[in-house]
Amino acid sequence: MMTGMHRSPEMQQCIQNCEDCHRICMETEQHCLQMGGKHAEPSHIRLLHDCAQICHTSADFMIRGSELHGMVCNVCAEVCTRCADDCDRVDPGDPMMKQCADMCRRCADSCRQMASMMMGQTQSQPHGQWKMGSS
Repeated sequence: MMTGMHRSPEMQQCIQNCEDCHRICMETEQHCLQMGGKHAEPSHIRLLHDCAQICHTSADFMIRGSELHGMVCNVCAEVCTRCADDCDRVDPGDPMMKQCADMCRRCADSCRQMASMMMGQTQSQPHGQWKMGSS
């Protein structure tokens, strides 16, 4: 298990980005609900909430040193990218939406990097740790 002292700088940054993205998505969700209209579309609110949740989960997996954190980071990167694109679609002129989209993209980039680092490590290990279920 990795402790805080044994995490790479890239992982530390990814954890911080996930925590920051979780926070800004939750704040943006509240902002959008207050704004109403297209800001409060159910699909947009759901995506903000999904993004906040997967960022929180991804940070948790890295903090506790789960061997599956690369898989979770990969999903996190996809959700963050979709959330950023949706914030741009809903209102590119809204500073809160821009702040959220920018943070989602930073988080997606660092999670992609973390996922690719883990994929490189597991390819050399027997029995493919990335397989889920029985084979």
